[in-house]
Amino acid sequence: MSDSVTAPPAPRSSASATTHDVPAFGWSTYAERVNGRFAMVGFTAVLLVEAISGQTFLHWAGLVP
Repeated sequence: MSDSVTAPPAPRSSASATTHDVPAFGWSTYAERVNGRFAMVGFTAVLLVEAISGQTFLHWAGLVP
């Protein structure tokens, strides 16, 4: 007899790969988490633009003369 037992495959769920939140529209935890991640990417992009160009983002974008 073998001591190794294989477990049945886990059922597929509609939850996210990184959290247990179910993707949904509106004011859901999942939507807020995704929004926060996009905000972090955007903020990092602004910092990179400022570091590379040597100007503030507002000057670089032409919003401030």
